[in-house]
Amino acid sequence: MRFHAARTGQRLAPMADQAKVVAAQRFEDARYWAAPRLEHAAHRVEDQIAPAVSAMLTQAAGRIDPTPPKSRRWPLIALVIGIAIGVAGYLVYRRNAQDWTEQMKDSAEDASQWVGEKAEKVSDSADNIASTANEKARKMS
Repeated sequence: MRFHAARTGQRLAPMADQAKVVAAQRFEDARYWAAPRLEHAAHRVEDQIAPAVSAMLTQAAGRIDPTPPKSRRWPLIALVIGIAIGVAGYLVYRRNAQDWTEQMKDSAEDASQWVGEKAEKVSDSADNIASTANEKARKMS
């Protein structure tokens, strides 16, 4: 019986080798066929199913959460405070600009008055010098 088993094994060995090669080729073909389909399915799950499940779980968690919802008023309060600070800054700027303008007007008036006084003094000095020169010229003639 051992002899018959060994002989049968020798006859079947080439067929088993061929079956092994064919099975390996079929298995590789199946992997080439399945890989893009699995990748596509993974992207679909990631893009469509996972967000829906996540939203559903978040909504369920919100429904059963015993803590009250948090107030979201602080952005509005910050905006109002920012606007108030901006308006205050603008008003201070305008007041300072008006004060500066008035100061420049006063300075200009003071400067023109000073120039006028100096011009009068120079004019008086010139008149005195001219009259002195005329008197000396008359005395010499």
